[in-house]
Amino acid sequence: MKLLMITNSPEMARFAIQNGVDRIFVDTEILGKEARQGHLSTVISRHTLDDVRHVRSAVPPGRLLVRINPIHEGTQAEIDKAIEAGADILMLPMFRNADEVRIFTQGVGGRARCSLLVETVGAANSLLECVQVPGVDEVHIGLNDFHLEQGLDFMFELLVNGTVDELAAILREAGVPFGIGGIARVGEGMLPAELLMAEHARLGSTAAILSRTFHGGSSSPEQIQAQMDFPGEVRKLSQVYEHYLHAAPVLLQAAHSEVRASVQAIVKSLRVRREKGEGRVTE
Repeated sequence: MKLLMITNSPEMARFAIQNGVDRIFVDTEILGKEARQGHLSTVISRHTLDDVRHVRSAVPPGRLLVRINPIHEGTQAEIDKAIEAGADILMLPMFRNADEVRIFTQGVGGRARCSLLVETVGAANSLLECVQVPGVDEVHIGLNDFHLEQGLDFMFELLVNGTVDELAAILREAGVPFGIGGIARVGEGMLPAELLMAEHARLGSTAAILSRTFHGGSSSPEQIQAQMDFPGEVRKLSQVYEHYLHAAPVLLQAAHSEVRASVQAIVKSLRVRREKGEGRVTE
């Protein structure tokens, strides 16, 4: 299981890599994000290409991922600058069809790995065609924007309504490595991380992004170390994943049933809160 951490701090990046994180994720996506998520409790990173340059020195070769903006008139220049700044992997968000994927991969031209972030209905509906575009190396299934576009109450509904199962089946058949969403610490999160790890194993996912709750929103290694055993918590996630990776199918199905029941209970609670005027809750 590859674990990714979003940060624009060289110190945080170095600490994370030294303590079990596989990739550092610098998030330069900003176009359209405020309109989609500005009313929510989600974090809009506002990272820059200068951040990519600064973080590059702290991250070993092959392990720096940069999320660029969706396809727009300046995409080629953005791709070029991200690669020049040191990106090893570029991630394309909010694409809706194979034509946009082709613009992306041709723009990269083999200079970096190409990762597709599937988080729109259009991307999901055209996924088989998209992953057949030359140059696509991997996929991440994003749950936040995806559930918003579908009008769902809770991002993990996508795990129990068949959506992620269908996408995972396409990716497994195509032989494309993929990850799913984000993850908190074992024993934490609205949907506990151990149940999510069971889903990763069941579906064939091999990557997840550490959520901001994983490290409590810390902005320095000192803050992390003051509040948690970071390498220990990373190790726990890996151990749980390995446990389920080698579990019998009946155990994975039992965990999936528990996920379904938990999601249904959470959705019911969120709807009650919304009816009381408490607004949408995101993890």
